[in-house]
Amino acid sequence: MARFAEPMARLIEELRKLPGIGTKSAQRLAFHILRSSTTDAEALSKAILQLKASLRLCSRCNNITDIDPCAICSSPTRNQRLVCVVEEPTNIGAIEKTRTWNGVFHVLHGTLSPVNGIGPEQLRTANLFNRLSEIEEVILALSPTVEGEATSHYLAQEIHRLAPDLPVTRIATGVPAGSDIEYADEITLSRALDNRRQL
Repeated sequence: MARFAEPMARLIEELRKLPGIGTKSAQRLAFHILRSSTTDAEALSKAILQLKASLRLCSRCNNITDIDPCAICSSPTRNQRLVCVVEEPTNIGAIEKTRTWNGVFHVLHGTLSPVNGIGPEQLRTANLFNRLSEIEEVILALSPTVEGEATSHYLAQEIHRLAPDLPVTRIATGVPAGSDIEYADEITLSRALDNRRQL
């Protein structure tokens, strides 16, 4: 890294810790902040501090929120008996964009990954398991990765152990809309065939 004054070097190093930000991007951001007005720099730092001070996890679903329970969990128009389990809070936005889901969510904040030291104890599942008696169906909407599959399998086993009659389903996976079958990998095509439906 080029030699910068200590405050600039420290800011670049902190920005590099952000996901997807390499050294060059961190330098561009740092110089942008330097060129910004003091008012803009203060607004940015206040927004970051306010974010850390006011946001927390919903006690019911683990979504990031400034109220508890979160807006989704406290909504009278949502079906509280249908729970869609996702890996991260960002997954909620993707599902909400479909405008077809009217249930609630449960956020695990990760997936099982023994290589990275993430076991069942690190997943946020206690509040899900504690409310199984209030639920009609659990839908697992986890990524179709090795970790996502392992986590889905673990959750299904635990839920069936705790509530044997509770339906646990998994979202379908397969060829994305607008893509070409020629470029799909074997696993994607296999799942698409397994999840076929009658027309």
